Amino acid sequence: MQTRTRRAVIKTTGAFATLVSLGIITQSQAQAAVDRASFQVKTLEDALKAIGGTAATSDQVTVVSPDIAENGAVVPVGATSKLPNTTEMYLIVEKNPTPLSAGFMIPAGTVADVQTRLKMGQSTNVIAVVKADGKLFSATKETKVTLGGCGG
Repeated sequence: MQTRTRRAVIKTTGAFATLVSLGIITQSQAQAAVDRASFQVKTLEDALKAIGGTAATSDQVTVVSPDIAENGAVVPVGATSKLPNTTEMYLIVEKNPTPLSAGFMIPAGTVADVQTRLKMGQSTNVIAVVKADGKLFSATKETKVTLGGCGG
């Protein structure tokens, strides 16, 4: 169980309240960002269940990650979606201790292209799951890691 200090709670709440009041994010997006339980699941199956179930493979979704990552502590990973009405994008690292690694809310009218850096403990599949028109779609790419990042 994660303990939070009063100061951290106030800072987080204040930051989200400011973003909501400025119209940068919606209230539901702020609430979704605070719900971290999905990011603590330990298996691929539980990660998929947490984001809505099994996704259909689509050639309209692309995983952007290197074929070989020399340092598993900072692997550049991303995803793109050519599907219309893409609203959410998730990055899952299959063999990580907590596979669900990143989640992004995509506002209407925004290009569905996200990039980040993730830790990878070993060579594994990176799965991009996209929610478009209320349905889940995915793509998978294997990335080989030569130096582990999750305690390796």
